[in-house]
Amino acid sequence: MKSRNLFIALVLATLAVACNQKPAEQLICGSLKEADFKATIAGKETGLYELKNGELTMAVTNYGGRIVSLLVPGKNGEMADVVLGFPSIDAYLNAKEVFHGALIGRVGNRIAKGKFTLNDVEYTLPINNDPNHLHGGPEGFHNVVWDVKAVNDTSIVLSYLSKDGEMGYPGNVTVEVTYTLTPENEVKMAYKATTDKSTPVNLTNHAFFNLKGEANGTINDHLLTINADKFTAVDSTLIPFGENVPVEGTPFDFREAKAIGADLALQSENEQLQNGLGYDHNFALNKTADGEMSWAATVVEPASGRKMEIFTKEPGIQFYGGNFMDGADTGKYGKTFDFRESFALETQHFPDSPNQPAFPSIILNPGETYSTASIYRFSVADTQ
Repeated sequence: MKSRNLFIALVLATLAVACNQKPAEQLICGSLKEADFKATIAGKETGLYELKNGELTMAVTNYGGRIVSLLVPGKNGEMADVVLGFPSIDAYLNAKEVFHGALIGRVGNRIAKGKFTLNDVEYTLPINNDPNHLHGGPEGFHNVVWDVKAVNDTSIVLSYLSKDGEMGYPGNVTVEVTYTLTPENEVKMAYKATTDKSTPVNLTNHAFFNLKGEANGTINDHLLTINADKFTAVDSTLIPFGENVPVEGTPFDFREAKAIGADLALQSENEQLQNGLGYDHNFALNKTADGEMSWAATVVEPASGRKMEIFTKEPGIQFYGGNFMDGADTGKYGKTFDFRESFALETQHFPDSPNQPAFPSIILNPGETYSTASIYRFSVADTQ
């Protein structure tokens, strides 16, 4: 009897301990804690969502519609997190670089001096990249909480109502963005928007990539190809002169694969590299038809073999080579984001389009639907 009572007592004690133990917190993408992304901003709740398909795993937060993490395999199957991000909402709120992984709008890229005229009315936007307006302004789409309209294992649908007058823009604009991981190891980004008043709209995503993995060294040895015969020449404030110029014979010729850093030594003598402090320029993509989904660019990291191909319906792509990263921010693995250790390839219409009559229009009118999409496809290149 004593042994039976002792056994029962031990079982009850074990159950009591087990009931008092907290379950292990589920990690997103191997290192991120959901609790660190739960916050309330302007009365709206933020969270973290994990998507999986094919060999890809991606983490997204509805704060700014940001891609926080993207795990991609290399040639030996080793995984790397190829998108720069932070470990918590607080870290995003305190970051020096405010656009990490975010949805950008209403208008991606720069608008000269924060002014444009539409239907004989001049609009004034906040200056946040002196002397210009950049990426929708300080309270642009990157800095708002999006509504999670739907989510499942492979996709998330985010929506946002940008009200008339927000950041100086006219019209109530309803935006919907869908991130989908496909079985073909693609990240597909689909954008839709409608408005009740004519307004410029130019949406994109601002992920910073390093195919070696976040903060794992220079991106200047990555091999880049861009399907563009022309790029957009800019002044010292990165505003276009109004025309696209040939890449041939310049450091901007990426029609054949070459290392990102191959021509950076020419910065001292090339005015365009000086104006961008390196590469920070729009490329006018070669298209056979407006709005077609076509190949835009390819990046290969030779050591791991990781390959990223970009397809888009957009007419342009902004290539930025990490020129303004200075180690001021520390990412989700405790490493600083340093000079030219990441790049962005933002699919888009051209910079300052509302003030550039020769560029494709970005004006969305009532009764129309803005609809575009871009695909980032990952694979392993033959690097032998």
